[in-house]
Amino acid sequence: MGHLKKTILPILLTGIWLNISGTIKWIFFIESYWIEKYKNMKLVFPTELINNITWMIWGFLFATTIFILSKKFNLIQTTLISWFVAYVMMWVIVWNVGVLPTGMLWINVPLSLFEAFIGALICKRLSNK
Repeated sequence: MGHLKKTILPILLTGIWLNISGTIKWIFFIESYWIEKYKNMKLVFPTELINNITWMIWGFLFATTIFILSKKFNLIQTTLISWFVAYVMMWVIVWNVGVLPTGMLWINVPLSLFEAFIGALICKRLSNK
């Protein structure tokens, strides 16, 4: 039972947090940037079920990364390292392939930092009890 409370629960709750907050961020703040970017490239942004499932899996993989980092680093270090690994590197990749809508970074950078911080906080609090 201790393993469940100190490992599975923090990852599960962090993954749920990341998926809910990411969905809210997408719907209210950044969807229009991506849709417009793809439209300008004469492409349709992929919104099939498999794409949404992949993002959900990404959220739980990110949660696992945060959990692992939280065992070695303090809250701020965990936040910054996990944010860099998950978001900054992803943005570099999509910028490199020419599909990053840079106009959304002004809102996505602080919101993604907030997501990573809360994820790190969840992991720190639940795995240290």
